[in-house]
Amino acid sequence: MIEPDPKADLLRYLQDARDALLWKLDGLSEYDVRRPLTPTGTNLLGLVKHVAGVELGYLGDTFGRPFFGAERPPWWYTEDAEPNADMWATADESRDGIVGLYRRAWEHSDSTIAALPLDAIGHVPWWPEERRETTLHHVLVRVLSDTQRHAGHADIVREIVDGSVGLSKSGDSMAVGDQTWWEGYRGRLERAAREADDRHGV
Repeated sequence: MIEPDPKADLLRYLQDARDALLWKLDGLSEYDVRRPLTPTGTNLLGLVKHVAGVELGYLGDTFGRPFFGAERPPWWYTEDAEPNADMWATADESRDGIVGLYRRAWEHSDSTIAALPLDAIGHVPWWPEERRETTLHHVLVRVLSDTQRHAGHADIVREIVDGSVGLSKSGDSMAVGDQTWWEGYRGRLERAAREADDRHGV
């Protein structure tokens, strides 16, 4: 019988989400990784920058293991940063710099996860006072959930940019079909939506 290892399971799914998010940048121009593709500005490099900050905060600061230590953190990581500062990259911020920070955040997070039991107590300084105390288990689930959510955003944004889809570069998480098949599939969905609207629409 296989012994359950909840920490290893959570970390494996977190790493899957990290990898899925990062590959969405591959092969794109500086413009395409940065340009806003929704009315609220969602962009690929901004998503990576955001999840880097999420990991550094929740799996670093929360457990008294600050990543930056005495080093001055980047402007967008400070309490007085402008709204959404972590959701986009300035022209001065390089793709390599943001991706590199995210990879270093993984290492820092993974060392926290390895060093502490799942029931280790941490304190989230930006949560309301009455619920700041939490556990590594809770925080790890939260970071995993947030990363998967943003990887899903990246799926859609990358498909808009150049049609690339799937959990990985291989695209093997998608139904098998050529462009004609997908056009037919999309047309079928469109017809079903219109028919439902005719039948049930208000």
